[in-house]
Amino acid sequence: MAIVDFGRTSFPNDAGWHLQISPNLSAATMGAMLLLINERNQAAMSAFKNAAKPRAVDKAVLSTIYMDVARTMVEHALRSEEFSETADYEDETLGATLTALVDQLFPGISIGDLRLRMENAPAHFASEIQAAVKVFGDD
Repeated sequence: MAIVDFGRTSFPNDAGWHLQISPNLSAATMGAMLLLINERNQAAMSAFKNAAKPRAVDKAVLSTIYMDVARTMVEHALRSEEFSETADYEDETLGATLTALVDQLFPGISIGDLRLRMENAPAHFASEIQAAVKVFGDD
């Protein structure tokens, strides 16, 4: 995770965060993903600053970010032709991390079925991810 002034990047000045994710599923997860937090966005900044003892608003912001990051990761995995049930990713690689997340959020559902859901009804699929991560749910 890194704090960045989005005014000095190509990202919209008012965006709260952006997840950068590598296309290389064999890369180490720690080097393959980077969550950028916009220092100009007070809600996002405050939520992370108060994460150890979050207020209600911080919990809502963190829940939203968590959901969006999960959605980005799942969609990234499903868009990769390399991502499949038969792929054997080494521990701590991006592929292994994405596999674990997909399995956690959608147990027992094949990657092929998830791809079809995402492609045929992307807005509905985004709602399925919201439900799976329990956005705004109790801790």
